[in-house]
Amino acid sequence: MKFAVLGVGALGSIIAAHLIKAGYDVQVIARGSRAAHLKGHGFTITGLSDINVPCTVVTDPMLLTDVDVLIITVKTYDMDEALASVAHVNARSVLSVQNGVMKDEQISEVFGQQATLGVATAASGELRPNGEVEFTINESIYIGELLGEKTQRVHEIVDALVKSGVGAQVSDHIVSMEWSKFVPWMAIVAMSALTRLETYKFLSDPDHSHLMAGLLREIARIPEKLGIVLEDIPPLPAKTLCSVPFDETVEQIQAMGRYFESVAPTHKLSTLQDLERGRRIEVEETLGYALKEAGKLGIATPTLETCYRLLAGVNRYVTA
Repeated sequence: MKFAVLGVGALGSIIAAHLIKAGYDVQVIARGSRAAHLKGHGFTITGLSDINVPCTVVTDPMLLTDVDVLIITVKTYDMDEALASVAHVNARSVLSVQNGVMKDEQISEVFGQQATLGVATAASGELRPNGEVEFTINESIYIGELLGEKTQRVHEIVDALVKSGVGAQVSDHIVSMEWSKFVPWMAIVAMSALTRLETYKFLSDPDHSHLMAGLLREIARIPEKLGIVLEDIPPLPAKTLCSVPFDETVEQIQAMGRYFESVAPTHKLSTLQDLERGRRIEVEETLGYALKEAGKLGIATPTLETCYRLLAGVNRYVTA
């Protein structure tokens, strides 16, 4: 099975390095200083894995012509440009590990729905300044057909990831899984970026947790109106948080804050880390997308709109 990985930040590097170590044919598409580092040093993964492997780096996407699986790991705001750069590739399966659900529409527009696979990711890492990647969370990468069919290709991709050491599972309801990850993710990211606090602080705070609970429930009305059933997947159980009494939702968020305080008191979401480094954050394709979908469905989302407009404004003045 031939893989290509487009975007080799933290998660892209983790996936590519594990597949290479397991003996799979993998090409990584990179540019600039990241491409130069990988050509000279290969991948180094620390944390949950200890890997150092050379890799085949493609700096001109036009040289890539035919792959079995194209895995896209770029930021959401780079998605259109990334897809345009590989639109010529004969890729039998295309998937993106990005947060959100807009990615599936974008991939389908370029490669067709037949080639598009849905993904919900509960795995992460951090790209260090020295080019190494620390692998921090390896829960699971859920992969499935958008229409829920059970197909051999999904099982083969999942098997390859699992054999390489990356947690992965087949899902026959991947759209539900994607929304179940997306709904709480938007709420926690918005609070992190707006408060600029360590994760445990805004989760534990009575006012912040109350606001987050309201935001989460507003966003959850979108999949509900679309007939999509939410599920409980790590780290925030969307179904439970949206079905219990509001005060209990707030308490569960605060309980997670106490947990973070005990195990990772200095933890900050990658979105906040990007802001602190003067980098753009994912707003239009996440909060903005949800706000547009809510508008189409006639759903009032005042908290979501407030958070979106605040963060969209901040994003305009970020330089990188």
